[in-house]
Amino acid sequence: MTLAVLSGKGGTGKTLLSVNLAALRSDTLYVDCDVEAPNGRLFLKPTGITVSHVQVKMPTINPEACIGCRSCVAFCQFNALAYVGKKVKVFEDICHSCGGCSLVCPTKAITEYERTIGTLEAGISEDIFVMTGSMNIGEASGVPIIESLIKEASRHQGPVVVDCPPGSACVVMESIKGADHCLLVAEPTIFGRHNVSMVHELVKKMGKSSSLVINKSYGDDTLLTDYCTENQIPIVGRIPYDEELAFMGSKGEVAVRKDARFKKLFEQIHQNLEEVMHEKITDSKW
Repeated sequence: MTLAVLSGKGGTGKTLLSVNLAALRSDTLYVDCDVEAPNGRLFLKPTGITVSHVQVKMPTINPEACIGCRSCVAFCQFNALAYVGKKVKVFEDICHSCGGCSLVCPTKAITEYERTIGTLEAGISEDIFVMTGSMNIGEASGVPIIESLIKEASRHQGPVVVDCPPGSACVVMESIKGADHCLLVAEPTIFGRHNVSMVHELVKKMGKSSSLVINKSYGDDTLLTDYCTENQIPIVGRIPYDEELAFMGSKGEVAVRKDARFKKLFEQIHQNLEEVMHEKITDSKW
């Protein structure tokens, strides 16, 4: 079973929730798909790390074979090719590596080479597995890295927790494609309600079941509870606005490994989540 944890913006508590749920059970795989700013590893501190590179194919032009027909330029829907000064110029930052330009070139003037855009790290944190994707600085899209992460994660036999990028862009869509259930996390503010509405619309369009955890709950969660009632979203837990929990987070500690009170809190969220998933999904254990 694969659980994807989402939030409408950064700093909502997505990684806090993800790492603590992952740490509750042995043999869980935690996957950090927030490839622009992966910080789950700062809490889980995996050891025995192995690193592999993620590469994409990039077009290169042979000027001697190019006849200037512009077929490649016309084909590219992302404007990654332009005909300038009687030469085809490639804008690598916006190329999506689809390979179509090389297919339509009548003189085979376009070939491809592999360019590294990021890395995958794999390690162990106590009794759970940790995978982290990191995008190289200056790259335009982390989608190929997330594709590689999800492909590797699909081989895992136990439960999987996917820590998604914030927001609702294409990188989030890629992160939840293989998810069995989406767990949304939001703060009980007007901005939190707006942000959770964005990701909820996304998971609905992708046909995913969902539930919600309220983070930084201080007693009045009406803005979120009303939205959840209107949209039939089960609330599976509330994480309190707690100074001690915030202090543990600032030190990069996993709360369920350090404090019995917080372990009980996240165990209750886990139990409530399993009950909701059991209603929505056959074979819901994770």
